[in-house]
Amino acid sequence: MASGVNLSQWVHIPLGTTLLIYGIVITIMNQILIGHFSRWRFFSNLLFVLPFSYFVEWFTYLWDWVGVPDASLPIRIILDLIGLATVAAAVSIYQRANILMHPNDDLSYILRFKYLKGSAIWGQWLSYSPPVIIMVISYLATGHLSAVGFGTFWALATQGGFMQWSDAHVFKRLKHHVNFG
Repeated sequence: MASGVNLSQWVHIPLGTTLLIYGIVITIMNQILIGHFSRWRFFSNLLFVLPFSYFVEWFTYLWDWVGVPDASLPIRIILDLIGLATVAAAVSIYQRANILMHPNDDLSYILRFKYLKGSAIWGQWLSYSPPVIIMVISYLATGHLSAVGFGTFWALATQGGFMQWSDAHVFKRLKHHVNFG
């Protein structure tokens, strides 16, 4: 999300639209990585990213209205930790359910199971490469970064590990259905 915020501010396009375009680009990249066109994967990624992109923008306004950006640092860190752990568990669940996935989560899934022998940690780290590159380019173009803080670094460092832990401990009966068709 931090890369989306920075890209949005750099190109002066609303956050929801920026995230949608970003999602479309990652959807296409996913098709390239699996090595063929998968109609289901392509359209399910788009079906997920369309409302999600605009919900993120709406929730940004909600969190601003509630006052989260003005909360004390310890409160924001606690919210980051809870939010990121919850997101990791949720991604673990819906990757194993394998119904619809956000293109970024599908990217980490493809990397994890097609190229990295099932490593959630490496899959997540590599899937963060495009956002990190976008943040670097945004910084070089504008001279500043927004929405980069503790949560960004915590996610980069721990999200894959939390996902891997969740695979083993949250809804243990769900299993990965590795399918690149």
